[in-house]
Amino acid sequence: MDKPPITPRPLPADAASILAAVEAKRGYLLPYHRMFADSAPALLQRYDAFYESLTLVPRVLSPVERETVWAGLLAAAREVHGFIHMKRAVKAGLTEADIVRAVAIAAATESYATVRFSGENWAAWTLPAALEKAYLVMVEAISGDLAPKLMHLTALVCHAARRERAGMTLHLRLAIAAGAVPGEICEGLSYLLLPCGGNTLIEAVSFWEDAAREGLVPGPY
Repeated sequence: MDKPPITPRPLPADAASILAAVEAKRGYLLPYHRMFADSAPALLQRYDAFYESLTLVPRVLSPVERETVWAGLLAAAREVHGFIHMKRAVKAGLTEADIVRAVAIAAATESYATVRFSGENWAAWTLPAALEKAYLVMVEAISGDLAPKLMHLTALVCHAARRERAGMTLHLRLAIAAGAVPGEICEGLSYLLLPCGGNTLIEAVSFWEDAAREGLVPGPY
C-alpha cells in the first residue's frame, strides 16, 4: 500500500540550495536528506561531502572492484537499502552473474562460524586445518574466475561486517598473499561505516592490528 505523501515545510534559500545540490549529484533524495535540510542543513552539506569521498570519488579500487565489495558487504550486513549499490554495480559494468557471485561469497563466509565452532569443540574429529581447507574450497568454487585478490578482499569485508575475527584474519592473509595492498584493504573496510557503523570499523582495524602484531600481515599503518 502506498503511503500518503508528506507536504514538506518551506526551506530557507540556503537549505533548499544544499538539498538541490544533493539531488542533482545523486539523482535521488532520501528521507534523512530532507530532514537534515529542514533542521541541520550544514550537517547535510558536510555529510554529503563525506559520502561522496567515501563511496563515489575513485580511490584505489576500480569501479568493478568497488561495487563487488559493496555487493558482498551489503548482503552480509542484511542492508535492505543496498539496492542503490545494485544499480551502481550495473552502471560500473557488473553483470547479473557478477552480482550473484558477490552475494554468494557473502553467503559462503557465513558458514565460517560453523567451521570455527566445530574446530573449537570437536577438534579430535574435525581438524581445524582440514575444516579451513574445506571452507576455502567452497569459497573458491563459488568465486569461479574472480581474481583471488578481489575474492579475498570481498570475503574479509564480509567477515568484518559480522565482527568475525578469525574469518577476517584468514582472508586478510590470503588477500595480501594475492597482491592486495593496504590502500585497497583500507578502502574496502572503510565501506563498513555506512551499513555497520564506526564501532564495527574500529573492531575490524583492531583485528588487522592484532594480525600484524602476530607477524601474519603488514599493519594497517
